[in-house]
Amino acid sequence: MTGETEERTLFEAPPIAEQERMVEAILFASAEAVTVAELAARMPHGCDPAEALVYLRKRYDGRGVNVVKVGDAWAFRTAPDLGHLMRRETTETKKLSRAAIETLAIVAYHQPVTRAEIEEIRGVAVSRGTIDQLMEMEWIRLGRRRMTPGRPVTFVVTEGFLDHFGLESARDLPGIKELRAAGLLESRPGPSFGAQPEPTEEDEAQSGQSELFED
Repeated sequence: MTGETEERTLFEAPPIAEQERMVEAILFASAEAVTVAELAARMPHGCDPAEALVYLRKRYDGRGVNVVKVGDAWAFRTAPDLGHLMRRETTETKKLSRAAIETLAIVAYHQPVTRAEIEEIRGVAVSRGTIDQLMEMEWIRLGRRRMTPGRPVTFVVTEGFLDHFGLESARDLPGIKELRAAGLLESRPGPSFGAQPEPTEEDEAQSGQSELFED
C-alpha cells in the first residue's frame, strides 16, 4: 500500500496554479505560437496544459497583452485596442503587388485552391514570382495534391498569415458585405467574387465531402 502511495506521489502533477505559471513562461519565451501538444511535451508528467490555458487566458483578459489562439497554437499578443501604440515598432519590409494581393485573397477565401483555379478566378495567368513571394513571406504554403488528372498541388494560408491579421482561423475572414461596407471593395461585384454567391455552411460542408485529396 505504501509503495502505491509513493508511486502516485512521484508522478503527481503540480498544482494547477503552478502549471499556469509554466504555460505562461513557455509562451512568453517562445518566438512562435505553441500548441497544446508542445506545451504538454515540455511540462512535467500529468500536467494539463489545456486547463492551465483556460486559467491563464482569464487572468490576462482585459490586460495589455492577451493569450490568443493562432490556428492550433497559443501565444501572447498585444490587446487589439492597444495595437495603435505598436505602430512605431512595425516596419514594412515588402510591399505586395496588386497581383500578389489578389492571389493571396483568392487563396484565403477559396483554399485549398490550385494555381489553375487562381488563374481562372483572376482571369489572367499567375506568375511564378507572385507565388514565390507569398511563400517566402510564409503567408501561403503548399497543401495536399488533388486526386484529379495531373494531381495538381493546392495552396492554403499559413498560421503566420492568420497571426499577422489577428485571425483564429480562415473562417474569421470578413465576408464580402463587410469588405464593401469598409470601402475595401467596389459596390459592384468584381471578377473574383461576382461569379458565385457567398457559400453557406451547408455548401461548405457538401464541398468538403466531395473534394478528394491525397496526403
